[in-house]
Amino acid sequence: MQEIYSQNQQAARPANVAKVLRNTYTLLAMTLAASAAAAGVAMAADVGRGVGMICSLAALGIVWFVLPRTANSSKGIFVVFAFTILLGVGLGPTLNYYIAAYSNGSALIMQSLGLTALVFFGLSGYVLTTGKDFSFMGGFLMTGLIIAVVAMLGLMVAGLFGIHVPAMSLALSAMVALLMSGFILFDTSRIVNGGETNYIMATTALYLNIYNLFTSLLHILGVMGGDD
Repeated sequence: MQEIYSQNQQAARPANVAKVLRNTYTLLAMTLAASAAAAGVAMAADVGRGVGMICSLAALGIVWFVLPRTANSSKGIFVVFAFTILLGVGLGPTLNYYIAAYSNGSALIMQSLGLTALVFFGLSGYVLTTGKDFSFMGGFLMTGLIIAVVAMLGLMVAGLFGIHVPAMSLALSAMVALLMSGFILFDTSRIVNGGETNYIMATTALYLNIYNLFTSLLHILGVMGGDD
């Protein structure tokens, strides 16, 4: 009986993984579209940077305090949409800045979108094709993320005192871009190998990876290829 039960579990696992993958990528596509629409509305309405920051902070509050309590119910879907829409609104002022500050600002945004899509589909496709387990990267990625957050706070504090270090800011963006690429491998691997069975949480993780990868690449391209 135990052997039959184990065989049934092994047979059910691929079906469960396929379901989580399907639901994750469907919800991810919908939330990305909603976020893009929100960013477009924020750009058209010329939302200020202060309002954008408030929306971004509200989104972080939702993902930290509200989402964990609703992720196992249908309410979690609405929470994810609220979270991504708020981040989209928060992104609007940044996009307007690039358009206003650089003569090729629109091109920089499109290049960043293209590179983000290329990296995401390339890395996700690799994991989906090979089924390789990248769970070993978890500790390294979390350590790198903590270092990046500390460095970001340090740059913010320095900026308050009028100290600007462009090279450090560029290096931080490159670090975040690499970290998000690693997290795409890690989070996709968790779904494929059954480590993440909640598609709402999986969607949130992948969305954050894409969002941060895009903003980091945009900053890098702005510094390296901006024509102001």
